[in-house]
Amino acid sequence: MPKQFRTVADKVELAVAGRLLSAARQLAAALSDLEFSRPVTHTYNPLTYAWPCYETYVRKFAATRKRVVFLGMNPGPFGMVQTGIPFGEVTMVRSWLGIEATIAAPEQQHPRRPISGFGCRRSEVSGRRLWGLFAQRFTSPDRFFAEHVVLNYCPLAFIEASGRNRTPDKLARHEKIAVLRVCDEHLREVVAALKPEWLIGVGEFAYARAEQVFSKAQLKLGKIPHPSPANPAANRNWAEMASRKLELLGIWPKSAVA
Repeated sequence: MPKQFRTVADKVELAVAGRLLSAARQLAAALSDLEFSRPVTHTYNPLTYAWPCYETYVRKFAATRKRVVFLGMNPGPFGMVQTGIPFGEVTMVRSWLGIEATIAAPEQQHPRRPISGFGCRRSEVSGRRLWGLFAQRFTSPDRFFAEHVVLNYCPLAFIEASGRNRTPDKLARHEKIAVLRVCDEHLREVVAALKPEWLIGVGEFAYARAEQVFSKAQLKLGKIPHPSPANPAANRNWAEMASRKLELLGIWPKSAVA
């Protein structure tokens, strides 16, 4: 569309998306300079090799102000690591979000954690539960993203020699401090761009970072249980627990469909 015919809304969307994408590029670059010691042997940064998918996600769904930002911790090996989308379970990204692209996997891959992109046949339970709840409650992506968006605090996946995923809170102290410094700054920029009313941590770690970064800000904070099967409580009707929590906070109305 020629510049002279762009509406105010178009200009706002371009500005928000541009700000988020610029911040993501800076985050990816800053994290690429960090080094990690054993037991971490591999790090995956989908903001580099899966950038086309992430860029599409931001431009399609995160280019306007949001009332609620859901904040995850970091990518799972069968979710964002494969698709570049936060909690990006392959089927949900392809069928519900309508996003798919060729993923150019990095050269250094763990043999037990290959990157197959949208050819990955493993399903990330966390992503299936999270996006499944949103799909069930809001029916269409447009209805969900009108006021909500999902982002991750840290874009890096840390893989141990055994192939096990290592979460950021378990990094060596000096490594964790370096990661938190960079990711905290990115989170501030995200909130400044989206201007949400609520920042909801998906799990304890994300909530703790939100509290630390925005302890003195005029921003409402909340949390829902992490949907990972590693969280025992999440295996007992996680969707109902998360919905009830969001209803109690006053974020969602007490109804079957928003």
